[in-house]
Amino acid sequence: MTRQSATARRAEELLGAAVVATAPVAGGDICTATRIKLADGRTVLMKTLAHPPAGFFEAEARGLRWLGEAAGAAVPPVLAVDADCVVLPWIETGKPTPDAAAEFGRRLAATHAAGATAYGLAQDGFIGRLPLPIASAPPWADFFATRRVLPYLKLARDRGGISPTDADAVDRVVRRIVDRAGPDEPPARLHGDLWSGNLVWTSGAVWLVDPAAHGGHRETDLAMLALFGCPQLPRVLDAYQEATPLADGWEDRVALHQLFPLLVHACLFGRGSGGSGYGARAGEAARSLV
Repeated sequence: MTRQSATARRAEELLGAAVVATAPVAGGDICTATRIKLADGRTVLMKTLAHPPAGFFEAEARGLRWLGEAAGAAVPPVLAVDADCVVLPWIETGKPTPDAAAEFGRRLAATHAAGATAYGLAQDGFIGRLPLPIASAPPWADFFATRRVLPYLKLARDRGGISPTDADAVDRVVRRIVDRAGPDEPPARLHGDLWSGNLVWTSGAVWLVDPAAHGGHRETDLAMLALFGCPQLPRVLDAYQEATPLADGWEDRVALHQLFPLLVHACLFGRGSGGSGYGARAGEAARSLV
């Protein structure tokens, strides 16, 4: 580890402790991550972003604190937050194991069961760098259509991230969403961006990071886990079901819940070539539902 002067000075201002060394951390698509060793013995992670959208890191910090209040899945405490950064404890990673996966499934069920006062939250947030409208629009089918699917479908269209044929397929699902939504459930406390890259596996636990937290349908978090290859996913789902069984037919609704993250990725990364992009995957998911 070396000392990066600007990052070190910022950490010292926020944490009130001298910095011994810093080291870059690979893996983030949006923020710059730095591992920082402090003179008081702590090791922390600082995430920074040049010219972030207003409220970007504050929204992340609110989401982490809200998820942590559920006393379910492990969530790192926020050590410091400001307009340009957030600081969290450093978490040593480990191998994904069946035991850790089972414990995570049970704890994620507890997080979801902590619930929310409504679908959405009081303040809008972000998913990636995109704004996340989370104002409530009950019931859930209306919320998902108007706050999740349609805003990102429009943006993907505007950015050329989805073809007209695939966009029309998603539109058809939205028009029939009440028939596809499944039984009514109370709002669950969601991570909101629960792909495998936002899980930190340690020797005995799985930690949640980088949330887009809000009140929503618990199947949305589970569908996103399945979308990008979560390690030990069958064990996670089995343990989740043992703690809080899912409604009949949930497997048939996975594609519905995956429309949201697929459209977000179509907005962020474009259509791709040869019909292999996220917009095409959203169209494929939509056609499987009609």
